[in-house]
Amino acid sequence: MAGDDKERLAQKLTQYRDRGVTQVKLGLTDIDGVIRGKYVSLEKFAGLLEKQGGFCDCVFGWDVNDQLYAGVQYTGWHTGFPDTGYRLLVDSERWIPDEDCPFFIGEFVETDGSTHPLCPRTRLSEIVKKFSQLGLSVRAGFEYEFFVFEETPHSVRDKGYRNLIPLTPGNFGYSVLRTSVESELFAGLMEYSAALDCDLEALHCETGPGVWEAAMKAKPLLEAADRASLFKTFTKVYLQKRNLIGTFMAKWSMDYPGQSGHFHFSIEDEHHNNQFYAKNKPGNMSDMQRHAVAGLELYLPELLLMLAPTINSYTRLVKGAWAPTAATWGIENRTTAIRVIPAGPSAQRVECRVGGADGNPYLAAAAVMGAALRGIEDKLEPTQAVTGNAYEVEDSLDVSRQFPTNLRQAAELFVGSKVAVELFGGEFVDHFYRTRVWECEEYERNLNSWQLERYFEII
Repeated sequence: MAGDDKERLAQKLTQYRDRGVTQVKLGLTDIDGVIRGKYVSLEKFAGLLEKQGGFCDCVFGWDVNDQLYAGVQYTGWHTGFPDTGYRLLVDSERWIPDEDCPFFIGEFVETDGSTHPLCPRTRLSEIVKKFSQLGLSVRAGFEYEFFVFEETPHSVRDKGYRNLIPLTPGNFGYSVLRTSVESELFAGLMEYSAALDCDLEALHCETGPGVWEAAMKAKPLLEAADRASLFKTFTKVYLQKRNLIGTFMAKWSMDYPGQSGHFHFSIEDEHHNNQFYAKNKPGNMSDMQRHAVAGLELYLPELLLMLAPTINSYTRLVKGAWAPTAATWGIENRTTAIRVIPAGPSAQRVECRVGGADGNPYLAAAAVMGAALRGIEDKLEPTQAVTGNAYEVEDSLDVSRQFPTNLRQAAELFVGSKVAVELFGGEFVDHFYRTRVWECEEYERNLNSWQLERYFEII
């Protein structure tokens, strides 16, 4: 560590001690988008800033239920689960409301300090670098829908995740009534998010009992994904501290629409000029925006696994459920997968409506921007924009533009994708594929309520 950095570290530690801080919290996001972390003492924190730390690499060897994957190569019983490295991102410091505790984002590295092949944040940062080499940067923002229940982690398990009580009843999309009655919760979440440096542009009720939608402020791509990752976890923290619980599942009940994780982006030059805007062209679309849209059209089907990574994801991607089933695009068309938004020089952008709220923000953003990048690099041209109801034309499209209908199909398409390997590396593609096959096998070997209800008596 350089002398100036050591001086800054000493000053920071002094400030922490003066404030009565005795520990620091750190977190690193795994393949599934789960933030894994710990508290560390101030002395340990100081050591981590001077040199990288070690984290058991089992976080790449187990699923969301902490069950060990079968068949992955990176780690497992065959490796003995050694440490992998991580480094803290000094500029990621924020303070956790209610704890008066600093929090730092970490990024996985190999033990020798080299780039980690599986780290989701690193996969996105590599895409950022590819844009930078072209003299470009990406500005992006996430939108998340989620259900809020008058339940706790214990009660949902006691009920078998059935007959849950939503925070509010009925379909009240954009309701001023509901947000006003629950104003303390809504305003509180906006303030809590701002304190975490995860500012929201808007927060409102969506259609469905207890459904909220949060739109995050647009930021540089990597920062936008950092904020999205933190928002998902700490929204759950905020709610559970108030004896409520939220879910970001793509679809928790077949009675209601799914929960989306829409992704907005634009591309800027080194002077922060929006490269998607072209005055007097159809939809104000520049050549670069057309190329980006074409890349999404061509590559989203084979990269869908990174946007729809769970069994549950595919219950949302069905016709008539406000989610796309094929790689379609249109201008101001919310029935398409890719929505071009003509919003003037400062806000001309693309909204990718494919991902659900269950996606890992780093991987979802990497997939979208990787596809867009290839479209820009290869100067691809999009097909005819869809006007009207995109569902009416999806079945007539070439099969290559239609989305896989389940996780296993998406995994097979992904592992065979040449562009996925070129963008994210063969080791990542193989590992992510194997983890998703594991998800399929876990689902297939477990008895679920549908099977009991359908077959228990009649068969």
